[in-house]
Order: sequence, then C-alpha cells, then structure tokens
Amino acid sequence: MLIGGTALLLGGGGLAAYATTALAGNSTPGTMSGHQQHTASAITISCPDVGERLRTVPRGAQLSVSKGLSSLDKQVHDAYHKMMGGSGTDVLNPLKAQRQKTIKMMVSAIAKNTKRPSYLLKMSGCTTKPVDEGAGAGGNDSTKSVQDGWYQGQNQTQGADQNQDQNQQDQNQQDQQGQDQQGQQGGQQGQAGGPSPDDFVDINNVQPNADAPPFAAPQGGNASTGTFTTECGRNEDGHFNSDNVIVTPGVSNGAHHTHDYVGNKATDAFSDDNKLAASDTTCDNGDQSTHYWPVLRKLDGNAEQKPGAAQDANVGTTLTPATVTLTFRGSQVGQVEAMPRFMKIITGDAKAFTNGTKNANASWSCTGFEDRQLKDKYPLCPQGSQVVRTFAFQNCWNGRDIDSGNHRDHVTFSDQNGACPNGFKAIPQLVQRITYDVPQGQSFAVDSFPEQLHKPVTDHGDFINVMPDQLMSKAVDCINGGRNCT
Repeated sequence: MLIGGTALLLGGGGLAAYATTALAGNSTPGTMSGHQQHTASAITISCPDVGERLRTVPRGAQLSVSKGLSSLDKQVHDAYHKMMGGSGTDVLNPLKAQRQKTIKMMVSAIAKNTKRPSYLLKMSGCTTKPVDEGAGAGGNDSTKSVQDGWYQGQNQTQGADQNQDQNQQDQNQQDQQGQDQQGQQGGQQGQAGGPSPDDFVDINNVQPNADAPPFAAPQGGNASTGTFTTECGRNEDGHFNSDNVIVTPGVSNGAHHTHDYVGNKATDAFSDDNKLAASDTTCDNGDQSTHYWPVLRKLDGNAEQKPGAAQDANVGTTLTPATVTLTFRGSQVGQVEAMPRFMKIITGDAKAFTNGTKNANASWSCTGFEDRQLKDKYPLCPQGSQVVRTFAFQNCWNGRDIDSGNHRDHVTFSDQNGACPNGFKAIPQLVQRITYDVPQGQSFAVDSFPEQLHKPVTDHGDFINVMPDQLMSKAVDCINGGRNCT
C-alpha cells in the first residue's frame, strides 16, 4: 500500500506503527523504529469514565467540571504516550495520583451546590487493556443482525443501564487497581497508534444485517410516518475546532480531537444559548441548530501541529464530506412532540474502546450496501462507492430537562417496538448521514483520543437543537402528518 508516496507493509500492524511514528513527531513519517514494529502484545490504558458517572452538575460548578474532564483526558493522553515510549517507567501510579487530585477538585466544586458525589473519588485508578485486534471492541460483532430495533438506534439498553449498582462499580474499580503492577510490567510491549488492519473489512464480505438504507421508516396504523430534512451543507466553509461545547463548555480544546460542524456558525467552546440564538447558519431553512462529529482523516502522514490534530495524536489530512443529510423521523407507535429549544444530545461514545460498547451508536457502511451496517469495523468500499457514517439519535425525552450531568440521562432510545420507557415521550429522531470519497484501501480513520487507537466503535455525533420554535412546529406537523418536508 502507498501512503504519501511511502510503501507500507500492513501485515502485522504496519499501519498502526506508521500512525505512531507520525503522532510522536520524533521521526520521519513512513519510518518505524524497532519498538514500533513490535506487535506481539499491544496494550492501551483504560480508566473509569468520570464524565459518564456524573449525575448533576450545578451551573456554578460547570466550568470547574469542564476543566477537570479535559484535564483527565490530557492526563491519560500523556501517560499513554509515555507508556508507549518503551522506557518501562511506571505510568499508572503517577496517573492515579494526578486523577485523584483532579477528581477531588471536581467533587468539591459540585458539593458547593448539591449533594457531594463521593462515588467519583473511587474512580482514579487505571489499568492497561490488551488490544486483541481480532476480537473487535468489547466483543462487538459487526456481522450480527441489527434489523430488530434498527430504526430506534443501535443501543437498546442504554437507559436501563444508566443507574447501575454502586457496589458493583466499586468492586470493578478495586479489580482495576489490583492490576496496576501487571500493567506497569507490560509497558514496553504495547503497540501505539492505530487503526489496525483488523479494524477494516471488505463490505462485500459482510452479510446484510439491517433494513433498507438509511433507516426503515416507521410503519403501522399509529405511526408518525413523515420526515423533515434540513439542508445545512457539508462544511464547505471549513468550520473546525477541537472544542466540545456540550461536554466541556468554556474550555478550549476540550475535545482533544477535531470536530466537523454544519449548521450554527458560532459554535465553539464558549457558545451559550444567547450566542447560538443570535448566530447565522449554514442551513437553508433558517435552522440554527448545531451538528458536529469527529473529522475523518486520510492517513497520509500530514501532521498538522495544532490542538485536536497532531498535538493531540490525530494525524492526516481532513476529509470534507461528499454529502451530509440531516433527517428527523417519527415514532412507530404514535405522534412525536416538539424538542425544546437548546436541548443537547450526544450519541455514541468517544471512549467505547475502553468503556465497552454500552453507549456505542455509530454505524459504518458503503453507498449501495447500506443494508450491511458495521459498528466496530471500517468498511472497505468498492471503486465508485462512498464510505457512509450514520448516527441515529435518541428518540425519547424525559419531558423536563434539556441536558443532564452525563448528557445522556435526559434522553434514551425507544424499545424494539417503538415504545418509550415510562416517564419518557417520543420526539423526532435525528439521523445524521455523512458520506465520503476516501482513497482505496486501509487509508482513513476517525479522530479519537490516542488511547482509543482510532477505533471505529468510538465514533459519535453531537446535536444542539436551536431550531426557531416555528420551524420545530413545522417539523413536528410534517412528521405527524405523514408528509416529507424540508
């Protein structure tokens, strides 16, 4: 395979080693040290996800929590690269000490305004995670049928799992801490970078496992069968930043990877509701909503030295989408209600490789093959076929909150029959569908945190509803009335 004019042997993790070389910035792209070529026992660092366990973040604590979450990500980033440097130096104990200090700061900030979340203090210890390339991420099986409940989203258990038993969490944490010594001893054996050749699959070898592309419309006597599509371009203006205004508001480079934006032109880490409401938009119907996702990069060795890019271990030329389609759909069992303005939703999990796939919710495919959907593999598409990323957002809302501490609890998915859980009501389901013209072969990857190894299962989408109320009413009327509107 040729990348940037340099021949790479992809067998045995060659692509991952290439990425490591470019990320580290300490050797010429396309060359690999002896350590980087070693593939016998790849590992990464796995830490408890503090953000996922947040329940309530008072407004007065928001900036402190944002800074804390960003610091935790940077600490793991630095420890991972230190471990992959092969010095054999203990990284887990210093990392634990750093995390303890940061988490204590976050807990103290939250406790000034609400009940002290002491359970977070038990989440400082990290361990190492073997990278079993042949097993995907967390045993996820891309060939398994996703037809049942496909329209609602890939994760049907998210809402039920959100309030998991604290005692089990504590035991899991103790188990992780007990592995510290083992992780320290394995520090010289890892394989940094990513993606791996095992992260790709020929779409021709995938059996059909989903309804017709991109999603099957709701059907049945009570279904709301209409759609509302908003045209917001494909980021021709080059609106990029490495912020995450939902997860880490007020913190520059809070995402540590680059996001692609369409819709609201003012979106960055410092955009409050007033700024978003006053902004211009790329959408042709006046929709001021914000849509963003990690960029897809061509792995050509281009190391752009800026936050979110090579400085945060994301290397390659950013690919502009060929198309972006933003469609809202109805419910299988009845009418949908309007989303409140400024409601925030994230779908998927940027840390799904180490967190497990409970919240993973991105799908990959190829044009002409969208009855074959992948969660933990990148598709290798035939000549003339485009790579497709699809995010089907949560379609049930608790009727009260426009956001929640972990940005998940206020929304969830309907069940396989289309019914929302008790206490939740159906809202229009956003489906973001993005296509790309990519070079042939194993030549692209999504931006990620470095320890997530650019795995496809870590893909995720973000949405802030800033539709004017009149436009949202039109969308709901179209969906409930069975019409297809723009």
